[in-house]
Amino acid sequence: MSFESLGLAPALLRALVEQNYTTPTQIQAEAIPLALAGHDVLGGAQTGTGKTAAFGLPLLNRLAKQTPVKGFRRPRALILTPTRELAVQVSDSLRGYGKHLRMNTIAIFGGAGMGPQVDAFRRGVDVLVATPGRLIDHLERGSVKLDEIEILVMDEADRMLDMGFLPAIKRILGKLPKDRQTMLFSATFEAQIKQLALEFMRNPQQVQVAAQNTIAETIAHRAHPVDGALKRDLLIDILAKRHGEQAIVFGRTKHGCNRLAEQLEDAGLKASAIHGNKSQAQRQKALNDFKASRVRILVATDVAARGLDIPNLPLVINYDLPMVAEDYVHRIGRTGRNGSTGEALSLVSHDEGGLLRQIQRLLKADIELVEVEGYAPSRPIRLDTAIPNPRRGNGGNQPPRKPGNRPHGKPAARHAHAGPKQHRGGQGGRGAGGGGQRRDSRA
Repeated sequence: MSFESLGLAPALLRALVEQNYTTPTQIQAEAIPLALAGHDVLGGAQTGTGKTAAFGLPLLNRLAKQTPVKGFRRPRALILTPTRELAVQVSDSLRGYGKHLRMNTIAIFGGAGMGPQVDAFRRGVDVLVATPGRLIDHLERGSVKLDEIEILVMDEADRMLDMGFLPAIKRILGKLPKDRQTMLFSATFEAQIKQLALEFMRNPQQVQVAAQNTIAETIAHRAHPVDGALKRDLLIDILAKRHGEQAIVFGRTKHGCNRLAEQLEDAGLKASAIHGNKSQAQRQKALNDFKASRVRILVATDVAARGLDIPNLPLVINYDLPMVAEDYVHRIGRTGRNGSTGEALSLVSHDEGGLLRQIQRLLKADIELVEVEGYAPSRPIRLDTAIPNPRRGNGGNQPPRKPGNRPHGKPAARHAHAGPKQHRGGQGGRGAGGGGQRRDSRA
């Protein structure tokens, strides 16, 4: 199958050729014809399979059929994303696909000035990519109206409909025409989230190109048991031995990520932190530096787990395991994209055994626990431990509450209680924000 056979406009096909798009991915091949036919589409596919083009190309194709009005015009398509970074990435992709169309695409998000966004609305917009909170800000100010929206897309829909975003989504939906096309795309759809999504759609056609919660089989998974106090040293050793390779390191808290990035810098490893407390300019600079290889290590909260496309990233490290097992898939989905190989390492302290077990249950597979010489934990990792309270720190990133709390004197366990050996592949899911962070609809 080719893109030509899907029935896309010549201007879009020309742009795809220029960007070296040759053959549609499975999600594109199945979703684009349905979207072009005007159906609502509920699309599920693992990360890195081309969901942006799956909704972006038919969206642009539909709008291109109408001669654009000169001068001021209101948005005709709305794409909602959970994070600023994803909004920027989606808008950049749509501009690339539509480079030969007379169409204006803008992205609006929190952390950036309102003024330039208001000016963009005044100049006229065809496609609006937005985070929910900032869009509501503009709706309240009256700087944008959504009464001409023909197409609504929710990207990373499972998180968009998570309870932290649902009130904002409902407010926005109330401003949209009921006679519209709606497309929801995400890596996973849990039953409850799927039910919520169906309330906003009309007889949607479902496209599921992989088994629910699956991740790329090209990703190798491994966990290293280690005392929380030695996590940082182990991380530095791992990164130092893999010099030249880029990596994303996921932590649980904003403060912890800042501190860890500074500690990596002190160890001679070029690193930047990215999280919700950073300004948009700081976040974009860190991401741009990482993509340009000016920075080797990106230390991130789960804000970076969704949607970011970093080609050929070889390594993802979970410095702290995610508090929600389904977030594991979105973290490690930054590697092993588009058929490339990747590796996912997790540093697991004693109190994270329960989190590891949750991930294994979701994966329906065991992740091999491999001790690193010199870092054997003072006591075995038990998979039946209670889930840690996210307010009490993040693994080795913060000191224990009382010096006497850490166990001493126990011999190092040579084999942690991990069950069967390593499996590749796995499953994943929902939410980003990790730990005790608030899920902020004004991302």
